Amino acid sequence: MSGLPPTQFRRVAETARRPLHFTIDGRPASALEGDTVLTALLLNGRRVRRSEFGDGARAGFCLMGACQDCWVSLADGRRLRACSTYVTEGMAVVTSWQDYA
Repeated sequence: MSGLPPTQFRRVAETARRPLHFTIDGRPASALEGDTVLTALLLNGRRVRRSEFGDGARAGFCLMGACQDCWVSLADGRRLRACSTYVTEGMAVVTSWQDYA
């Protein structure tokens, strides 16, 4: 994601899967078929979202859908858990309505 510091994560395996294109806060991003939204967010930037209870960046916690740390929205307003939702072609992920507005 342009405008953010370089990512701390990089893909080291399974690089032959079909590429998918989607957006994060209106910016073009890419993932591979079978990636969760959480994986794609962390490969394209350094955070999942900002905490609604402070200014801290969130990056997922339990990674299995039990906590509330990875909730993000789609541009149409639907909320989803980034750790258990797969990226789809053309998906429009919104991590912060302040960033997107």
